[in-house]
Amino acid sequence: MTDTLDLAKNLIARPSVSPKDEGCLDEIINILEPFSFQVERMPFEDVDNLWLRRGTQSPLFVFAGHTDVVPPGPAEDWDSPAFEPTERDGFLYGRGAADMKGSDAAFTIAVRNFVQKHPNHKGSIALLMTSDEEADAINGTVKVVETLEARNEKIDYCVVAEPSSIQTLGDQIKNGRRGSLNGKLKVHGIQGHIAYPHLAENPIHTLAPALTELTQEVWDQGNDYFPPTSFQVSNIHAGTGVTNVIPGHTEVVFNFRFSTEMTETLLKERVESILNKHNLKYDIEWNLSGHPFVTNEGELTDATRKAIKDVLNIDTELSTSGGTSDGRFIAPTGAQVIELGPLNATIHKVNECVAIEDLDKLTRVYEAILEELML
Repeated sequence: MTDTLDLAKNLIARPSVSPKDEGCLDEIINILEPFSFQVERMPFEDVDNLWLRRGTQSPLFVFAGHTDVVPPGPAEDWDSPAFEPTERDGFLYGRGAADMKGSDAAFTIAVRNFVQKHPNHKGSIALLMTSDEEADAINGTVKVVETLEARNEKIDYCVVAEPSSIQTLGDQIKNGRRGSLNGKLKVHGIQGHIAYPHLAENPIHTLAPALTELTQEVWDQGNDYFPPTSFQVSNIHAGTGVTNVIPGHTEVVFNFRFSTEMTETLLKERVESILNKHNLKYDIEWNLSGHPFVTNEGELTDATRKAIKDVLNIDTELSTSGGTSDGRFIAPTGAQVIELGPLNATIHKVNECVAIEDLDKLTRVYEAILEELML
């Protein structure tokens, strides 16, 4: 049993459904505190956060991770209990194996190995850990980053250990993410008997032309790092459930995934301009999940590509696909941010798993990145 596998099992065995940590951070502290890492706990409300730092000089290299997991769902759907780490056919099964306790274990052991071999490395190395990534994400990484910024503690390089790989370990790293903007639109009409439409106003009918225009709108062309901005409707609801009543209002829930070519403000203005053009009577609520960010090719992407090539003998590609991550809170500080972790094929699924050999490979890749940047 390797040290990474051992730690991954210890973490998976703790039922840390967001925002609970259930002692996962203690496991990591126990490994790194003996190697001159200063332990700083940063609890905010019901969320446990941790800042572990070795050194005081720049550059500051950070591994960012989370110990919380999504709920496992019905126990009977799992082939083995979600919080009993199980080895089977070369894989480690359990909730969080891929997202992201396997990664947590890999970078913890990688950091330990690195400082054992290179106690006089340049700069500083830190871990930023939270138990609030999978749920609200309001008392986790964002609050830690605000604290660091307030005392001018600047991150230079950050590897967020989210599962980024697609077909094989290391085939893809994220150097950015699209922004996410949610809208909840309520279009008002006049309820009435369906046999007397002249006495009512059907909001589904009045909305339809505007909705068609929204779905056909070209918001931008994207750029070298991002695909064009995407508008998607996730839910439409109207009516009383019977066939003879024209509804009094209809509600539409939609989402934008947008590139750095677009802004939250401009998206709102363009949507409302289209709605107003069709003379709709409406209310709209907006919720921004995250701004887009990108790390241009440079020291961190170069070091990561070289580490993957040296350890895994593959050429990786840069990508900004997928959902949001805590990188969105770190990148605005000026840090170079990438995401690198195991395969994402089973994340949030029943029988979540990670290849056991990938845990050791990932550990070596993380250590190789440190060797490229911190020696």
